Amino acid sequence: MKLEVPSDVAAAPADAEKTSSGLASKVLTAGTGSEKPGAADTVTVHYSGWTTDGKLFDSSVERGQTISFPLNRVIKGWTEGLQLMVAGEKRRFWIPAELAYGENPGGGRPGGMLVFDVELFEFKKAPEPPKTPEDVAAAPAEAETTASGLKSRVLQKGTGTKNPSATSLVEVHYSGWTTDGELFDSSVARGESISFPLNGVIKGWTEGVQLMVEGEKRRFWIPADLAYGENPGNGAPGGTLVFDVELLEIK
Repeated sequence: MKLEVPSDVAAAPADAEKTSSGLASKVLTAGTGSEKPGAADTVTVHYSGWTTDGKLFDSSVERGQTISFPLNRVIKGWTEGLQLMVAGEKRRFWIPAELAYGENPGGGRPGGMLVFDVELFEFKKAPEPPKTPEDVAAAPAEAETTASGLKSRVLQKGTGTKNPSATSLVEVHYSGWTTDGELFDSSVARGESISFPLNGVIKGWTEGVQLMVEGEKRRFWIPADLAYGENPGNGAPGGTLVFDVELLEIK
């Protein structure tokens, strides 16, 4: 399908909507929905993108295949812009360089202001992030403690009868907090469970998940020496970490 270059590709027209960030847009086709996606929701769209000199650099329409992605995983102009839309709507965006790839991004990516026509078909709400545990700062007195210093308590009893071994492949849902209540990682928030061999993770997980049976949910307080250390660097959280882990399956 050959796409026509928008007549206003060089600059946003006077009647375009503008946000405080500098993003400009105009509705090409009104939508049928009433709700708008949030910044972490997964959207399904068709899109075409041009540079301001009219060069088409990417188009799902030409490929004949829609694309789905979480809105917090794309350029800032898309994250902001698609939150203005409803399902069924088609909108043209003029996205300034600082909300796209910059002026001279390299790597074959287009620089400067970019113009996108985007049609929003549907979106899926992101899972609610887990609530911070009330006992995140320290393990309660009734928590189980192992010889290594790992503390835990059962939040939900399991239905299984066997425990995994140190080399088992397990599937879990988990959320992790620092002791000041900051959520640093969560498969629950991503809506996607994770599988891994128990000997390929931090010591506190290798030991702790072996205490569990399938269907069980447990909270762990993992000392720094069984996690990433006190000051690990590389963006990893330091100190004692608190994890809620649900063991879905021993594979």
